Amino acid sequence: MHALATLLFRLFGWRTEGTLPSPLRFVVIAAPHTSNWDAFIMLTAAYIFRVKLAWFVKDAAFFFPLGAIVRFFGGVPIDRTARRNVVDQAIARFATGERLLLAVPPEATRKHSPSWKTGFYYIALGAGVPIVLGYVDYRRKVAGLGPAFTPTGDIEADFRVFEAFYAAVTPKFPEHRGVVAVRPPASPAAVPQLESPPVTQRYIHEPAPHEREPVQ
Repeated sequence: MHALATLLFRLFGWRTEGTLPSPLRFVVIAAPHTSNWDAFIMLTAAYIFRVKLAWFVKDAAFFFPLGAIVRFFGGVPIDRTARRNVVDQAIARFATGERLLLAVPPEATRKHSPSWKTGFYYIALGAGVPIVLGYVDYRRKVAGLGPAFTPTGDIEADFRVFEAFYAAVTPKFPEHRGVVAVRPPASPAAVPQLESPPVTQRYIHEPAPHEREPVQ
């Protein structure tokens, strides 16, 4: 697969850059994600790096013969009906000590998203593994691995680091790029419209001519 992946990249003018951190146990950010081609390019790049990326798939997809194909390309079954959520299941898998390069697209959609999902962050934080900033840059035709980042626990500050890094990466469809933020920006608070106080009509008695004081 390494030779085939290398040939495909050469034919289409793509290249890889970056190095694999050691040990091979970390979360890979798969971003930006605006096209189905992103996954294909990133998986091909992984074969060039001589590693296999793992990615979570609903366990319902692991039926014959599809299950064997999904596993071959790095699919890992995840039980979304279990009591433990996906983050806890991922942390448990890392706890086994096995080699695991877990790729997670934090945008979770190919369309524009107002913020990133934070599951990848809490997986790395809970498992005590670094976050590698993976990317696919269509302008430079490069698929690569950025720095290995150790989450500090200050998610807002850490996301600013991610935002600065991915600002230089061009997705296939820039208009669909998701916002690198922990949560959607708060919409401006609705300013209550204060109703004008009711106008109190004052009825002024106009004196009749005979009631007026004579002018001296």
